[in-house]
Amino acid sequence: MNAMDPSHETAVYTHGHHESVLRSHRWRTAENSAAYLIGELRPGMSVLDVGCGPGTITADLAKLVAPGGRVTAVDASRDVVEQARAHAAERGLTEVEFATADVHALDFPDDSFDVVHAHQVLQHVGDPVQALREMRRVCRPGGIVAARDADYAAMTWFPAAPGLDEWLDLYRRVARANGGEPDAGRRLRSWAQAAGYTEIRCSATAWCYATPEEIAWWSALWADRTTASGYAAIAVEGGHTTASELEGIAESWRGWGTRRDAWFSVLNGEILCRV
Repeated sequence: MNAMDPSHETAVYTHGHHESVLRSHRWRTAENSAAYLIGELRPGMSVLDVGCGPGTITADLAKLVAPGGRVTAVDASRDVVEQARAHAAERGLTEVEFATADVHALDFPDDSFDVVHAHQVLQHVGDPVQALREMRRVCRPGGIVAARDADYAAMTWFPAAPGLDEWLDLYRRVARANGGEPDAGRRLRSWAQAAGYTEIRCSATAWCYATPEEIAWWSALWADRTTASGYAAIAVEGGHTTASELEGIAESWRGWGTRRDAWFSVLNGEILCRV
């Protein structure tokens, strides 16, 4: 086990764990958020799910490696790990273990898992290259390390809304001030190469919100995040904006969300790395 270099500390998690954040995380499934990995999974495999959040993807992964497989799910937040544990119990899953962990220094022996997966994690860590090294260390030879991250600069929407332009600019500044990289999707291949991977398969897929129900859900959760989440507090306390400006951005989200022609797309970069 390699000790974590003090310089490789986890960045501040920009979103925090407000209900508006977990609302979007609970929507995620293996089908809509890890389709690029599904074809690599087989019954009997052992999987490490890094940054598991409330555990909806974790539970799907457990189903995909059953029978005989096992998933270990870790997250930096103890409270969120408990939510993931409860979700697995509700779905009757017994072959899932949970723990808190820092991806920069995973508390597992070398060569422990067939698959190591991280969804929307590397954009939030202090050293994504070190994180990928750790993920490779705990993955067995011949196994797969998989990562998927959004790319904020590549997000796009219609119709134009100046408040949403302000939101995107502010979010990217706050995320970087916290030590993260919001445009992670385009950097995954480069980070994997720097971490020593040589067999890297790259892809990209998008979340698209276009129905009235999807637009109402997406705009409302971002309006709530903008004024009530940990991100809002960090943005104000860090001197990046004011509470009044955040309320204006939230109103822009709400107004945009009433448009019948509203459309929003989130580009996600993906890598499958053979160890």
